[in-house]
Amino acid sequence: MNLISRNTIRNFLPQLDLLNTLGGGVAQPRLKLDKQAKGVVISVAAPSVRPETFHVVLDNNRLTVYAEYRHEPEAKLAAPLFVHTFELPPSLDLDRIDAVHEDGELRVRIPFENPADRHREIDIKRR
Repeated sequence: MNLISRNTIRNFLPQLDLLNTLGGGVAQPRLKLDKQAKGVVISVAAPSVRPETFHVVLDNNRLTVYAEYRHEPEAKLAAPLFVHTFELPPSLDLDRIDAVHEDGELRVRIPFENPADRHREIDIKRR
């Protein structure tokens, strides 16, 4: 006698995984921050995380990198797999941030601000 069908189990297991994530089960990606000659590179290695689940959000000088789990791509319910926030120093050019996902690793590149760009003559308006 079968009390639970296979279809019910198939539909229930992803929900159970989501509930486990909501209950405290989180992924621990490898994060690395490298200061290079031209800027800073933040590397996030999470090989089992699909590229479309990553998000990079800049809010003033705060950069947040996170990934979320959704049972289906269109599902409204999502759980965070990991979240990491960086406070960025003023020496970085926040207008030129870019992010690339390659070989299971997300790389966020933030160049240093060019000091020559800060030196300019200010136009004087006449009224």
